[in-house]
Amino acid sequence: MAKVTKTNVMRILTQLKIPYTIHQYLGDDVRSGADVAEKMGVSPTQMFKTLVTQAKSGEHYVFMVPVQFELDLKKAAQAVDEKSVAMIKEKELFPLTGYVHGGCSPIGMKKEFQTVLDESALEYSSILFSAGKKGYSVQLAPDILENILPLKIADIIFK
Repeated sequence: MAKVTKTNVMRILTQLKIPYTIHQYLGDDVRSGADVAEKMGVSPTQMFKTLVTQAKSGEHYVFMVPVQFELDLKKAAQAVDEKSVAMIKEKELFPLTGYVHGGCSPIGMKKEFQTVLDESALEYSSILFSAGKKGYSVQLAPDILENILPLKIADIIFK
């Protein structure tokens, strides 16, 4: 493995004394989260993407879903007791979270947002998600996220 550049996510997990495993891939030959999962040698149902939304109320919410699935916006809105939620525009992501598209992590955002993890994560002893930089993922137990984030678990994907 090439030298790992420590990200804010890794620094936060280390500071909190939370054990995690780093995964990384090199190159630009990935087009989707499923490609990333394949490069890292894990199931795309075990690798989660971080999606940021804005509700009709103006509040922002973070949703984590397996990379091979899409967020069901109706289920997502129900999970956070909102009338509706919509994906934020890509150009809004960095100013709001401090992360770029493809490197967005629920840990270490500029502001802490209510986060909803798809219930399918509980099928695994550990899941992978962005470490806050393209090409880097962290792996840890899904229940550990409850100690770090305002986390809710719900069914939020299209099936």
